[in-house]
Amino acid sequence: MNRLLPRLLLTPAMATLFLWMSVPLAMTIHFSFIRYNLLQPEQSGFAGLENFEYFVTDPSFGTAVLNTLLLLGSVIAITVLLGVALALLIDAPFPGRTLVRLLLIAPFFVMPTVNALLWKHMMMNPIYGVLAQLWMFFGAQPVDWLTDYPLLSVVIMVAWQWLPFATLIFMTALQSMSHEQLEAARMDGANSLQQLRYLYLPHLARPVAVVVMIELIFLLGIFAEIYTTTGGGPGDASTNVTFLIFKQALLNFDAGVASAGALFAVLLANVVAVFLIRMVGKNLDQ
Repeated sequence: MNRLLPRLLLTPAMATLFLWMSVPLAMTIHFSFIRYNLLQPEQSGFAGLENFEYFVTDPSFGTAVLNTLLLLGSVIAITVLLGVALALLIDAPFPGRTLVRLLLIAPFFVMPTVNALLWKHMMMNPIYGVLAQLWMFFGAQPVDWLTDYPLLSVVIMVAWQWLPFATLIFMTALQSMSHEQLEAARMDGANSLQQLRYLYLPHLARPVAVVVMIELIFLLGIFAEIYTTTGGGPGDASTNVTFLIFKQALLNFDAGVASAGALFAVLLANVVAVFLIRMVGKNLDQ
């Protein structure tokens, strides 16, 4: 009876969560196997694997997958490297450290659309943006970032927003580091690079794995920054898998192909998640 009561109390929440997850997934699977265009619903019918074939043979598919991988790899590399550096810089006490920590964490609370608009109009505008003014101050020609370097621009926007998350995780991890080991290493003559290699980096191995896992899962769904700034262009230069699904669903009105693409994205996310969970588990066991 003592075990039955907690399970009965959890049943409504678990049932709601199950329906919230299973019903949309079941509908997506259903639509992925039928020919269903929102403009011509009367012509719907069973399509088999036709939607999947159409999605993966789309001329933009290869570019979208490559852009997705480049976006993931670049943002994770930037946030991990700079996050570790910033965490180490602000780990030691100094005047105003609390204010600096607050300012470093603040960008993570900015909504993705606001973040994109801020970078598009305030920072990267080729006429009145901050970067354009900086270029002209040094006598250089301003760069039209969103046209000439669209994917790099998206990487910078997303990395700026996710850097505080990585920094916060690493700062928290450094709080649990043994100061006795650091003092002993310094007394033994270890320089800063040796302390970083043999003390700090091994201690941050698990937090790095956690940051990589969480960021990979969320960055697979990057959409607002691309939609707000580049619109996936020029051409397909900044189109990722998520934006390609959006184009099939709301620009081509093809619910069947969009559902097939969504299942592909779910499969990709789960493969990445399983791989990273195993990697994190191995790190925790060591």
